[in-house]
Amino acid sequence: MELVKIHECLCDRTRLRLLHVLLQGPLCVCHFQEVLREPQVKISKHLAYLRTRGLVACEREGNWMVYRLPAKPSAALRASLACLQDCAGEEAVFRRDLARLRQRAPGIAASGPCGCGPVAAAK
Repeated sequence: MELVKIHECLCDRTRLRLLHVLLQGPLCVCHFQEVLREPQVKISKHLAYLRTRGLVACEREGNWMVYRLPAKPSAALRASLACLQDCAGEEAVFRRDLARLRQRAPGIAASGPCGCGPVAAAK
């Protein structure tokens, strides 16, 4: 059942933080590291978990993997992400993540998700 798969992914704080940041737009692992202040290994492990379950999509851009939310999320995923977005503002860790992302956002927008060039449009 898809709903169970989604909620299994949402039962981890790091995965919630990754999804919450991805609601703002595509990013590569190095920016997740900067925003979440977590090691690359941990970020990559959780992104792989989300990818294999269909909650994130990724594509290679140069030497980097760029992660984004699926172009056509299911109704259950859309509802779960909307709930996450509504509830995340109540916890300081999610607010701090977005503040760090906004602080870094001009550089990301100007150079692409990893300084590797412009971000390809979501497919």
